[in-house]
Amino acid sequence: MTSKNQGMVPDIDSDPFGERSPAFVTKRLQLLGGRFQFDSNSRELLRLVDSAYAGVPRHRLSAKALDFRVSLLLSSPRNARRAVRGRLALKRSEAPPIAMLHGAGLLGGATELSNFAVMSEEQRAALVVVSPQMLRFPYHTRYELIELAVFTLAARAQQLVPLHAACVGHNGRGLLLMGPSGAGKSTVALHCLLDGFDFLSEDSVFVAPKTMLATGVANFLHIRADSLRWLRRPAEAAALRKSPVIRRRSGVKKFEIDLRRDSFRLAQSPLKIVGLVFLSSQGAGTHQLLKLMPKSEVPANLAAIQAYGAGQPQWQRFIRKVSRLDVFELRRGRHPLEAVEVLRHLLARQ
Repeated sequence: MTSKNQGMVPDIDSDPFGERSPAFVTKRLQLLGGRFQFDSNSRELLRLVDSAYAGVPRHRLSAKALDFRVSLLLSSPRNARRAVRGRLALKRSEAPPIAMLHGAGLLGGATELSNFAVMSEEQRAALVVVSPQMLRFPYHTRYELIELAVFTLAARAQQLVPLHAACVGHNGRGLLLMGPSGAGKSTVALHCLLDGFDFLSEDSVFVAPKTMLATGVANFLHIRADSLRWLRRPAEAAALRKSPVIRRRSGVKKFEIDLRRDSFRLAQSPLKIVGLVFLSSQGAGTHQLLKLMPKSEVPANLAAIQAYGAGQPQWQRFIRKVSRLDVFELRRGRHPLEAVEVLRHLLARQ
């Protein structure tokens, strides 16, 4: 839902903060169990909101959803030029790095050139300011500023446990897929998608520890080019290679596959987590792919791979619920479809 709201240019003497200058556009979306309102003075920034969240399933975690507000402001070119005066300009080919910060009950992240996101859990509100220079890097603007604000507010205010994980499922049941970079989460998730699984999220999953319901944003899947070699239908690989390419901070390039534009099954409601699977980069060889993890090892292994989530207030409650579930290690087989069959069997028996 979008509405226009025209206003006069602020007078620097009587309204130095622009408080009486209404936002140009308002957009409302249901995300991560909450109702988000985005206000912006820039249609380009609202287009980034659409690129991230338009068309994703409208998840609800409770009968009464919380309201959130995110203000997205494009700073004036004059302020941006003033910020770099007397300093060397940043390389044109690189987005400025972001530094995380907190204080006075606020959380945030900031870069050079007056780019920042600041969030208030108490007010369930965020302010994101983007310079024209930063807007030349739409992926980083969306991922590191807008999504930072949305994810942080949703997790903190709703007391969700944030996890660096993928999640796939079937018939309302879900499996969390975890592992270090290079373990194959995205590759396995891709083959689960192509095989008809319900898809919740590739990279960030948020779990309500009381109910073990998981939500996420089913918008993109990021796949390295070499992962497409496993696809058995050349037409599928050719179609995916037409996707835009993004470049991570590490320098790794990946195809950004928009899951909303194909006939993939996106989880239309939160999934009930019924099991956890640690993906290993180690090959199974002659051994079984799946190995049950001793319950005594689960808390330490989870904390090691979920350093941020382990520091959140709801972590111990989450661990108590996880202790009632089966947790597995899944080693690599000869083809990702072997992992898909293992996951299908796990979902059927839980």
